[in-house]
Amino acid sequence: MRRAATIAATAAALVLALVMPAPAAAAHPGTVRHDEQIAFHAWRSYPQWRSGTGDGTRAVPGRTPYLTIGRAAGTTEYTDPHTGTTRTWEYATWTSPVHHIGFGASELVASWNADTPAGTWLQVDLEGTYTDGRATPRYVMGRWAAGDQDIRRASVDGQGDGVSSIWTDTFAVDDVAAGVLLASYRLRVTLYRTPGSAAAPRVRQVGAMASNVPDRFSVPASAGHIAWGRELAVPRYSQNIHEGEYPQYDGGGEAWCSPTSTEMVVEYWGHRPSAEDLAWVDPSYADPQVDHAARSTYDATYEGAGNWPFNTAYAATYGLTGIVTRLHSLDEAERFIAAGIPVITSQSFLATELTGANYSTSGHLFVIVGFTATGDVIVNDPASSSNDAVRNVYRRAEFEQVWLRTKRYRANGTVASGSGGIAYLIAPEGARWPRVPGSDNW
Repeated sequence: MRRAATIAATAAALVLALVMPAPAAAAHPGTVRHDEQIAFHAWRSYPQWRSGTGDGTRAVPGRTPYLTIGRAAGTTEYTDPHTGTTRTWEYATWTSPVHHIGFGASELVASWNADTPAGTWLQVDLEGTYTDGRATPRYVMGRWAAGDQDIRRASVDGQGDGVSSIWTDTFAVDDVAAGVLLASYRLRVTLYRTPGSAAAPRVRQVGAMASNVPDRFSVPASAGHIAWGRELAVPRYSQNIHEGEYPQYDGGGEAWCSPTSTEMVVEYWGHRPSAEDLAWVDPSYADPQVDHAARSTYDATYEGAGNWPFNTAYAATYGLTGIVTRLHSLDEAERFIAAGIPVITSQSFLATELTGANYSTSGHLFVIVGFTATGDVIVNDPASSSNDAVRNVYRRAEFEQVWLRTKRYRANGTVASGSGGIAYLIAPEGARWPRVPGSDNW
């Protein structure tokens, strides 16, 4: 149940309307305004692809516009540090316009949706400007392919400039108190393919969530009301029944909370790996799609399947849209449940902090699938003994604390980080997200 809780400092075109009739725009009288700043921005439409700077890329219009290789800009060699294999690749690049965040951000997480046929892969880079006018380095946010036959999907360690660092999937300012934060950024996508091949990546979306969440051990409770008594029929899968399976992928099922949660939501939307996809899994294993999701989200540098954007990118290979963001409160999560959209959340806690969990974790993901008639949170918790035991109900106030806080105490009294409201939002292409007045975080 380990996740990349390696966040420093405090360690779209997607803004659409409801799948279902929208709740009233006015805030509920009990809604609490939090002091965090969160903004998500994506490039996904044909005009947006055209607004960037391409070198060898081509924007293709249509119902789902995408970016691909036109005439490659050139060739380059890449030595995969995880296999030692050196190959020559054709490449093309696309760089977004500069996006001004609107506040000084302390963290940023990029995410993308793409198809990478065999013989292709992509890299997403971040280039930013600090609030004092200095430029960040060009940071690699991920090297990614849907499969692992061409390169090993991986984050890049050891990136930093003394002001900020990359921690697996997260850009983080090293010392927020020093006052130098991230003011703007642009994303660069490099597409690779085997020389002479007709195959090429197709990028349907690339974006980032920038945030500034103050250090906090607790948060005000939200009132809620919109989705009380609503529960979505999300399939239930236990990660624990996979313990010992394929330990080369993050030690086996005990650590597969993220891909297990992602697979539940993928299947909620009516998709699942094909028999061909699952042919490599031992036929005696139950729910082989969970093993497949773990392998398909595995980060060879992090040595885990908990890389946040690798999970949403995996979901997107099934024609879904997936982003990594933060939510302000359970009030916002209720808007998604009311719209029929499950929410995957990241949290850490002691067993005494979440009644009924009966375990402690430094980082764990599960799926919000609904709310009881009194507002408590119904989750599919993969850290369960069986599929039948996956459905759990957690007290609303306790859940909100362990999910939204950025600081917490370990059992020995030392201080550790919390996720600050991290969530995966996954829905079908073209789905209409809920509208929440004043929210710009999806």
